[in-house]
Amino acid sequence: MINVYIGYDPREAVAFSVLAYSIQARASEPVAVAPLMLPQLKRVLTRERHPLQSTDFSFSRFLTPHLSGYAGWSVFMDCDMLVLDDIAGLWKLRDERYAVMVVKHDHVPKETTKFLGEPQSKYEKKNWSSVMLFNNAKCRALTPEYVNRATGLELHQFKWLGDDGLIGSLPDRWNHLVGYNAPR
Repeated sequence: MINVYIGYDPREAVAFSVLAYSIQARASEPVAVAPLMLPQLKRVLTRERHPLQSTDFSFSRFLTPHLSGYAGWSVFMDCDMLVLDDIAGLWKLRDERYAVMVVKHDHVPKETTKFLGEPQSKYEKKNWSSVMLFNNAKCRALTPEYVNRATGLELHQFKWLGDDGLIGSLPDRWNHLVGYNAPR
């Protein structure tokens, strides 16, 4: 079973549904899709919303290993995506040497505002956490307690790993940045 967690924000409910459908429609293996909805996580994610938090799932994405019982592998995806290939292809890229695998973008946004009028933040490893393939047992640092108190940069820059050598690379086709990457 391929376990996929999708960030959910009620302002993007349609995007979530489109992504979930695009995954299921092209999958050659069984897939379990779970939305990370804050009302369902209120016993686990207790932190106050931060002014720079642009979506409901800015921090909840890092609960994926905990929600998976720190066992096996799981995929996290932002909801504003579309999967145009069989997700089993992404799943086959799992590499036990790594705790997490991402597309290592060198992305410096030009705009100061992003979708839904939210402020755009510039930081190292921007958009790396948009699609993550978690080796859950190697992500035990991502306890609910840590996710609730860590800064956004500690989470999104993977400081919880303590070693960037534990971050594997995925092909950029699995996290295409529209308007930045060359069109396909």
